[in-house]
Amino acid sequence: MSQRPRHAEASTSGLLFGITCYSLWGVFPLYFALLDFAPALEIVAHRILWSLLLCLGLLAVTGRLREFAAVLRNPRQFAALAMAALLIACNWLVYVYATNHGQVLQASLGYFINPLLTILLGVVVLRERLRPVQWLAAAIGLLAIIVIAVGQGHPPWLALALAFSFGFYGLSKKFAGRSVAPLPSLAVETLVLAPLALLALAWLAQHGQSHFTAHGTSSALLLMSTGIATTIPLITFAAATRRLPLSTLGLLQYIGPSLQFVIAVAIAHEPMSPSRWLGFAMIWTALLTTTVDAVYARHRRRQRAESLAPALEPLG
Repeated sequence: MSQRPRHAEASTSGLLFGITCYSLWGVFPLYFALLDFAPALEIVAHRILWSLLLCLGLLAVTGRLREFAAVLRNPRQFAALAMAALLIACNWLVYVYATNHGQVLQASLGYFINPLLTILLGVVVLRERLRPVQWLAAAIGLLAIIVIAVGQGHPPWLALALAFSFGFYGLSKKFAGRSVAPLPSLAVETLVLAPLALLALAWLAQHGQSHFTAHGTSSALLLMSTGIATTIPLITFAAATRRLPLSTLGLLQYIGPSLQFVIAVAIAHEPMSPSRWLGFAMIWTALLTTTVDAVYARHRRRQRAESLAPALEPLG
């Protein structure tokens, strides 16, 4: 079999994996609406514990528990993932609160802002250099936040909390290193958070605020399903990253917040003021600008590499 058919097959499966994970993340507001009988703290606590059990089970079945143990023995990786754990817990709490309190638009806005914030974090923390178009996009994004803040009388705190927590989460994962695979990584993160989750559930039970059996078996199964809802998108995302170029993956990442936006406007009927429309339009413009610029830059690099290839071939 030639390399081209294999590459095409990998790209096709990668595209399917990518669309799957971002679509699942995009419809999370509909899923978490089924869990609105419980507060955000209880939902996230169950999400942590059931995700940990599922991750450990999958690692055991696939014979990868050694990878998990290796990360626990590596102080640098463990410290980075412990910080990532705290950040993703904050992200989950804010997200569940937003989706279950009629603030899906803010959740959507947060994940639209996140790519722009990630670019700025690369500059401030990792000392990366931005192209002029990327600076322009970041400026447009900042202006969009100001427009929305002025229109509603206060900054979009939930959106900013989601963007910053997830942005710094990604940064912490970067410090953990590329050698840490997604499944062992999530297992370590949820292991770090497990004591806090158990304390939260114990406190809720002691004060008569546990909702695990509020609706009998259905509520218990729904809270247990949070482990699957957390792990499956991560696995498909990992599969997509191995098969697709980053430029393609970057385009797919807008599926999630776009679906959330549609759910907020068409299903939840959240109000869209003129300032919100203008702010979202500016964010979309900034994202489109960075995407086109990234695709163009990648095309230029490929052309440059192809033009240099003949000169690098050995003579004779």
